[in-house]
Amino acid sequence: MKKNKGYFKRVQGKLRLTLLGREALAGLGFALPFLIGFFGLFLPMIVKSVTYSFSNMAVESTGYVLTPAAKGGFEHYIRALTIDPDFNRMLLQAILDMFTKVPLVIIFSFFMANLLNQKFHGRAVARSILFLPVILTSGVVLGLESSDLLLTTLSPAEMTGTDFSTIMNVSGLLLEYTDLPASAINFLASAVNGIYSIIIASGVQILIFLAGLQSISPSLYEASAMEGATAWESFWKITFPMISPLILVNSIYTIIDSFTSETNAIMKDIKATIFDEVKYGLGSAMAWIYFVCIAIILLIVGGIISRHVFYNDER
Repeated sequence: MKKNKGYFKRVQGKLRLTLLGREALAGLGFALPFLIGFFGLFLPMIVKSVTYSFSNMAVESTGYVLTPAAKGGFEHYIRALTIDPDFNRMLLQAILDMFTKVPLVIIFSFFMANLLNQKFHGRAVARSILFLPVILTSGVVLGLESSDLLLTTLSPAEMTGTDFSTIMNVSGLLLEYTDLPASAINFLASAVNGIYSIIIASGVQILIFLAGLQSISPSLYEASAMEGATAWESFWKITFPMISPLILVNSIYTIIDSFTSETNAIMKDIKATIFDEVKYGLGSAMAWIYFVCIAIILLIVGGIISRHVFYNDER
């Protein structure tokens, strides 16, 4: 029987939606709020941002006037990259922090998801506790944390301004008692010192990994156990390949989350340039340079990881 691949079919002289058409209509319904918001609100702001980055703005009594920027319109881009003393440094630091933070978040969230997927008493409470930081840092607590008011209130006076690395000299201990290279020691030290931020940033990723783990058919593990496979072999031959698409998803999500975090210095600098210094042209140019760098990193990371992703429906 020939399968109808169209969106409509004719039944008794009337056009009716096929199953494919109903699925397409449902998908359009889910995407409609995003499309309205993007084309109605977001896209006009993107166009204005591009226009500002190639223009100089003069505020007058009747509004603002845009004039073309010098050097073919690239004056603000050249200034951000060659004249601004802090932009390149903060951009490089944001990229380095991302390459340090993202692997740690992915490893931690994957490890915790595997633990939470096991059967034990209080599993629901443990899942709620691990996702609680995501809820807390989305509102008032985030403002308290960013202003250091919460830390100042909870910490003794003598501990104010002292970070974890001062209390536990991780780098010194590793240098003294191990033969690890300096790059590995710095990575481990940053992981220990940034454990709070790693836990805070891992809530969504844990839920995504947990959902992926629960979607794996138990029959696969039963078959491997009957063949004599160990738990370690089952993990690398079943769990890891089946969960690899979500590693790609979580990596992309974590990279974007790292670059757009409220604690990101370059994000603060762009906001200050636009709103505090009222330099819309320069701030917009800095934002678009930052966006291009993020897009390039996403393409590279996505391309590398996608080569090793296993899809269960591959032919």
